[in-house]
Amino acid sequence: MESVFSKLRSLYDEMGPAEKRIANYITENSGDIVNLSISELAKKCNCGDATLVRFSRRLGFDGFQGLKIRIATEIGASSSLSQEIVKTDSCYEIYQKQIRSILETLRNTEGVLDKKSLEDAANTIMNAERIAVFGLGNSASIATDFAHKLLRLGLNAQSSSDNHLQAIISSHLNRKSVAIGISHSGSSKDIVEALKLSKIGGAKTICITNYSDSPIVATSDICLFTKSRETAHSLLGLNSRIAQLSIIDAIYSYIVINSDKSAIQAIYNTEFSLQDKKF
Repeated sequence: MESVFSKLRSLYDEMGPAEKRIANYITENSGDIVNLSISELAKKCNCGDATLVRFSRRLGFDGFQGLKIRIATEIGASSSLSQEIVKTDSCYEIYQKQIRSILETLRNTEGVLDKKSLEDAANTIMNAERIAVFGLGNSASIATDFAHKLLRLGLNAQSSSDNHLQAIISSHLNRKSVAIGISHSGSSKDIVEALKLSKIGGAKTICITNYSDSPIVATSDICLFTKSRETAHSLLGLNSRIAQLSIIDAIYSYIVINSDKSAIQAIYNTEFSLQDKKF
């Protein structure tokens, strides 16, 4: 059964201004919806009660109460999966909790990830003559992984986790290039600046981030969102890395099956070149 948040994302472009305000509020404040009356939510979204009823019916519910119950059910299911790690947990119990938390993150990301934006990003990358992937700190390894996968396909890709190199690379990108910024917070100043510099030369910009109201969104042509509930034991956005990797793997697989035979040949050439590196 499709989640409420997945429905919101798929129908978003068809919504009017008031409906978009409701969708945005639900997405950003899902935990508050359960405790709000229809009039209270209508006030927060600057719309009428009747608009909320119509909005609920558009999503397939009889009315606002049905929508609220579904949201409560989905949040409850997620909450039961996501448990805080405590000192008395064994390492295996921590592993089990981490798996549940990752599953929650992947389900939530599926709900907020826009289908068209994901496909646009994949096609933009596939057809670019040069691809630059930027990440710092916790996102650096994700950027490296992305560039590594693209290189295996024979694409002209590179990653950088040095802010000086990011600025230099960005300054040489052009209309046939794409710059990808990966930042869980979306507030990494150097990544945002790298994308801004990339746009000066005409490059397309793509971001992967967790927050729709973050600075990186304003400078990105295509935005791919994750949704990770970070807790006391994962303040570094540990679960968001899995969501970011799942997006990257989807783009990689899309390019493989939609490219001409050169992509398959590139994969074969890569594997052949690495044979001597293994026993």
